[in-house]
Order: sequence, then C-alpha cells, then structure tokens
Amino acid sequence: MERWQNRVAVVTGASSGIGAACAKIILAAGVKVVGLARRAERMEELKKSLPVEQQQRFFYKKCDVSQEEDVKSAFQWIDEQLGGTDILVNNAGTIREGNLVDMPMKDIKDVVNTNFMGAIYCTQGAFRSMKARNVAGHLIFINSTAGLAGYNPGPDYPSLNVYTPTKFALNAINEICRQELITLKTKVKTTNISPGWVSTEIVPDETKEMLGDVILQADDVARAVIYALSSGPHCQVQEITLRAVGEWY
Repeated sequence: MERWQNRVAVVTGASSGIGAACAKIILAAGVKVVGLARRAERMEELKKSLPVEQQQRFFYKKCDVSQEEDVKSAFQWIDEQLGGTDILVNNAGTIREGNLVDMPMKDIKDVVNTNFMGAIYCTQGAFRSMKARNVAGHLIFINSTAGLAGYNPGPDYPSLNVYTPTKFALNAINEICRQELITLKTKVKTTNISPGWVSTEIVPDETKEMLGDVILQADDVARAVIYALSSGPHCQVQEITLRAVGEWY
C-alpha cells in the first residue's frame, strides 16, 4: 500500500456496514478517505471513533449517490479541497422488500438509481479526476453473489427482486470500464468484489437468524478491498468472490 500513502480514496455508503469497514481499513493503511453517504451524522460518529491521526485524514460529505447533482458537487469539492480522487470504492447500495412482478415502481426506481446509476455517476466523477491528472487510479465495485450467473437462493429465501438485476449490471459495468480504460490508454484498474450474505444493516434480522454463523462480516469485504489495492502496478485483480464457509449460494 506504500504507493497509496496520502492519496485520496472515496468510499460511498460510508456511514455503516461495508462502507464504514472499508473507510477504516483504508485509513489504517495511510490513505486519506472521503466518505459519501446520506447520513452525515453517522459519518461524524465514525470520525470521532477513529484514532486522532486518522481523524485528520477522514473527510465526509453528505451525498445521495442516486442524485447526479449531489455526486457532481461532492467530486468537485474533492478536486478543489484534496486535489482529486485516486481510489473509488463504489459501495453504496439499497434493497426493498417485495416481488419484482408487482412491487411499487418507486421502490424499483430507488434501487436502480442507487445501485446502478449511482455507481455510474461516481465512476465518471472519479475517472474525470484520474484522467485530468494522468493518475493510475483504481475503481472498485462492491457487488454481490446475487449478481453472478445462475444465482438461485432457493424458495426459502425472499426474492431480491430488482436488486439482483442491478448487481448483474455491475458485472457489466466493471468489464466495460476495464476495456475502455485500456482503449483510452490509461493505467486505471478496476476490481469487482462479490460477497455473499454479509452481516450489515441491509440484511433483515430474520435472514441473519436463518443464516446463523454462515455469514460474512463487513471486515471480510474490506480486507478484499485492501488485497486488490495492494497488487503491484502491473497486476490487476479483476474479480473476487467471497462466501462464508457453508454458504450454499
């Protein structure tokens, strides 16, 4: 991680769960971190919980990634105040209960705009900064095994409705970005990280109870992020799949 010392990592959905875990582990590696999330008060709590030295390198902006203007404003602030974005961890995501075939359209749009369009807005904001400074940056997509081909959790689990298609789409975004970054003659890397069930606020308590100890922790995903970032400049960790031991799919 030496080459990332005092560089700037942007982590979306940083107010809890995987995003907060990623922010903490990246900070501990000597990198500046900007957290983006809707709950600014939660990010302030996170900042206060950090060692004093790390508090000085943790910044945050209230930002709803589903809103294009919010994202543009956040990345402009990062450019002006911190010099630009070197690492992006596209983590922000949401899910709604229901079945795709009859759930409210508002819920569907909320999920699509956050999980899909939010990732695109942030990717463009980060890449614009990397390209302008000719930086060999890194784009990381926190995906899900729900986005893998053949996903079939079985009838005992609730439908993930439109969440699953948005995670399938992230696979395509990662690959298209990888190809475009080559044709644009950049050294920017992309990594797609697909964990199974993770014990975070997004997973209902009844599902956690059903899974028992067959579930990942947010720190497991954060360590995968560090692994990808730690690869040499010539090496690209393209895909990582994480499952708890004993997880069926």
